[in-house]
Formats: sequence, structure tokens, C-alpha cells
Amino acid sequence: MRIWRRLNLAASSAVGKVSLRLEGITFGERLLLYGIPIVSRATESRIVIGRDVVLVSDGRYTALGVNHPVVLRTLLPGAELVVGDEVGVSGGSICAARRVKIGARCLLGANVTIADTDFHALAPANRRYASDPAQIGSEPIEIGENVFIGANATILKGVTIGRNAVIGAGSVVTRDVPAHAIVAGCPARLLRFAQDGASAAR
Repeated sequence: MRIWRRLNLAASSAVGKVSLRLEGITFGERLLLYGIPIVSRATESRIVIGRDVVLVSDGRYTALGVNHPVVLRTLLPGAELVVGDEVGVSGGSICAARRVKIGARCLLGANVTIADTDFHALAPANRRYASDPAQIGSEPIEIGENVFIGANATILKGVTIGRNAVIGAGSVVTRDVPAHAIVAGCPARLLRFAQDGASAAR
């Protein structure tokens, strides 16, 4: 059974890498794919994945399981989605209409969502069909190095998260998070600063 599982993993990883190349995705050395991610790139946009990145799209390979494969998507020409070195993502959805940047060594727990657009207009008139990010607008998201984002958290447009921050499971992040901060809730609120970063954060 273990041999079959290893063969299956090797095959899915190889197929996944081929699909990334065909989609025009740039990725670094030692990319590890557990299952095949869902990736789509808008014309004249860019998706860059660093070295030693792990993308878990198959629930058999992570303790909590995942609701769906990893989704990496740019929505408009000129958009940019950058995943830094040594990042781990389990079943996350990351969508960039303008720009999403995830710093090195970040850890995204199961089913995290990161999107720099609302996908539909906030105004009620014709909301169902008003889904063009070019019309709705977007605000870039930047996540610093070594950030831990707990399972099922959502990072909304325009947010910057400082390095070493921790985002609690299930949180909805609507505003900037300082470096070394621990936040949680809906909307996410500051709980405290990590001890090793408290002096630097003040």
C-alpha cells in the first residue's frame, strides 16, 4: 500500500508540474505537489512560485484534510501572484486581480482564502452579474515572511500582514496586521504580540 501511495504521489506531482509549465507558471527547485493544484493565469499576468514550496491538494497528505485542491489564480492582465520560498499551502485559494505576495516561510493552514477583490459588486443593483474585477476594483495584499495563517482563515483585499504574525483559525482579516502580532476573530482583532517579537513591535 505504501509503495502504491508513493507511486501515486510521484505521478500526480509530475502531472501537476507539467500542467504548471503549460499554464506558463514559473516555479523554483524542489516544488513538492501532493495532488494536482487548480491553476489559471490571465493573459499577460504572472504567477511565480519559489523554491522548496509545498502545495497540498489531496486530503490524504495533511492531518486536517482539505476541502479542495490548492487554487492559484490571476484574474486580470498585469496581475501578479507571488509565493515565496519554503511556503506551505494546504487546500488554499489564492486569487489576484491586481497583486498578492506571500513572503518566504509562510504557512497556510487548511482551506485558507486570500483574495484581493470582492468578486461581486457591493452595490445591490445587478450584483449577480457585476463580477468583473476590472470594474469592481482590487487592492493588493502583502504577507510578510514567516506568517502562520490558521485553517479556514480569510484574508481580504488591501491587507498587509507583518512578518512573524499569527492569524487564528477561522479569522476574517479586514485590516493590516503588525509584525509579530497574534490576531483572531471575525473581524480579526489583536490579541497580543508574540513574546520574542514584542520589543520589536513596540
